[in-house]
Amino acid sequence: MKRKHLILVLPAIFVLTLFFGCHHKTKIGILMDNVSLERWQKDKELFEKRARDFNADVIIKVADSDAGKQLKQAEELINNGVDVLIVIPVDVVKSKEIVKKAHAANIPVISYDRLIKDSNVDYYISTDNISVGEMQADYISKISPVGNYVLITGPTTDNNAFLLHLGWLNVLQPYIDKGDIHVVIDEYTNFWLPDESYNIMKKYLDGGGKVDAVLAGNDALAQGAIMALKEYNYDGKVLVAGQDADVSAIRNIVAGVQTITVYKPIESLVYAAIDAAVKIANGQAPSNMNITVNNGKKLVPAILLKSQIVNRQNIKMTVISEGFITEKELK
Repeated sequence: MKRKHLILVLPAIFVLTLFFGCHHKTKIGILMDNVSLERWQKDKELFEKRARDFNADVIIKVADSDAGKQLKQAEELINNGVDVLIVIPVDVVKSKEIVKKAHAANIPVISYDRLIKDSNVDYYISTDNISVGEMQADYISKISPVGNYVLITGPTTDNNAFLLHLGWLNVLQPYIDKGDIHVVIDEYTNFWLPDESYNIMKKYLDGGGKVDAVLAGNDALAQGAIMALKEYNYDGKVLVAGQDADVSAIRNIVAGVQTITVYKPIESLVYAAIDAAVKIANGQAPSNMNITVNNGKKLVPAILLKSQIVNRQNIKMTVISEGFITEKELK
């Protein structure tokens, strides 16, 4: 009788183990640079929302733009036993240490929006940032194919700044070579913040500089440039391009002091990242990784989503129709 009972119990244990094993709740660690900008607040909220949709747990750590702090936060999440790490790196080079520590614990790493350089990072999910730069430069140069251009890119710790700059020059270089466009400022900043571009722009204007167009790496940098232009009554008279479709940028476009912004499909980016994390945790290959990007050490499987220009004419057809911004927020 004892042997019979044992035979009956063993299959039951196997079924229960299989059931609970298949219903393991994925634990995702998310390391964010900061949430001081509107763009990253949206990402954070969407990460939490999408994780619930996938029945996954997320633990989000914000580094306040401190690379050392982000490494310590990574160690905390690794020790906490997360299944996957999604990293928005503070510093795209220093963050390779995060990848090393995660891999030592057999935890895969997804580089989100910014590519971690010189590392064995597993996956990369972002927009095509060269294309974003090309879109900005193409739109502005068609309106003003001659004149003084200001290029304010972003921090060198973020590979996207270099990609944007490359996109700008892909479009502008023929105009520059002909002498039609003069790049009077071409600077990288320390952070993606308005004060940085304000100081660069104000110094140039204080010296009597003239400007026809500003290409800014994001809407915060565009906002800083607009603040300086306003002090000289140039606001609305200079073409300004930004990126991220912040509410403040859309308001600036409506007011006529910013020409365009670039709307990045943040909901789709977040969905792709959470979807990939859950699949990886369950031993599946993420879908739609149909391109590779060289990070200096390897070809990283990637998803690069397309962005779109937002101008005064298509605000309702883009960010409002897609629910990214409401009409009420613009009032």
